[in-house]
Amino acid sequence: MKKKLRFNDTGFLLAVTIGLFVLMYAAGMIVFADAGFAKPQMFLNLFISNAGLIVISLGLTLVMITGGIDISVGSVTALVAMASAYLMEVAGSGACTALAVSLLIGLAFGLVQGYLISYLDIQPFIVTLAGLFFGRGMTAVVSTQMISIKNETFLAWANYKIYLPIGTHNKRGVFQPAYIYPTVIIALAALVVIAVALKYTKFGRRVYAIGGSQQSSLMMGLNVRRTKFQAYLLNGFLVGLGGFLFTLNSCAGFVEQAKGLEMDAISASVIGGTLLSGGVGNPVGTLFGVLIKGTISSLITTQGTLSSWWVRIALSSLLCFFIVLQSIIFSHKKKNAPH
Repeated sequence: MKKKLRFNDTGFLLAVTIGLFVLMYAAGMIVFADAGFAKPQMFLNLFISNAGLIVISLGLTLVMITGGIDISVGSVTALVAMASAYLMEVAGSGACTALAVSLLIGLAFGLVQGYLISYLDIQPFIVTLAGLFFGRGMTAVVSTQMISIKNETFLAWANYKIYLPIGTHNKRGVFQPAYIYPTVIIALAALVVIAVALKYTKFGRRVYAIGGSQQSSLMMGLNVRRTKFQAYLLNGFLVGLGGFLFTLNSCAGFVEQAKGLEMDAISASVIGGTLLSGGVGNPVGTLFGVLIKGTISSLITTQGTLSSWWVRIALSSLLCFFIVLQSIIFSHKKKNAPH
């Protein structure tokens, strides 16, 4: 009975998130139809622009389900972008080397932060706050100047288009197919892997159990420390990968890059149904949380007169709404739970 209640509650939160996205995007299609909001390419652009954020948010969802947090992801992303740009443009390394280093940077942060949190019992906020400052500082150590990436292989990856059998006809009647970039496929593949891992593997079940109650997990014989460490390590890998996808979109590295990205990722996870207290979360919901953020940004950009700060204002309002909604739902559940 308890498991059924949990499923219904999380399913309701996911339905609210998806419904909100559909409502917002449908409104945009109606209001900004003349600006091309109803075209398939506009919808696909949500995935293209936010591929890196999707992957990073998946990692954050993972650690949030365990009851943790990671506010260093924006700084790590900036470090990945700057290191990649420096390697290719200053050191003369190849794009494959930059990708490998990006993943290693993410894994290094995940390894150190995961160990401090899991085995030394230091609060996740404190550890990742230190990671935030360290990552941003190391970005400036690499270079204080913006480095534009001109590596031919990297640009070929960044600009490679995969055309789809959907699209629109221009005024001359010529069919213009819609397209995506490989970054979108990588982001969706990461989503599938994380969703399957959380739902169908022992690791996934341990992650949810630990987030629900660490004490109960210990009584059941689960290795809480190892599972939390693995979650942070996987999060680090995803941040490294997402940071490289982010770099493919920007084709540059600079010190102030990805500022506030950690708040976007946390907001996407919470709006997608992940509880800040842990134990509940859905990767699919996180995807729609990112798409909602992207839709807000597209609506404000298309509108043309509002400042980009309205994206933050709208996102913070939605974040508060979903936190209150989660609180109401799970408080009601606790009151009705048998004692």
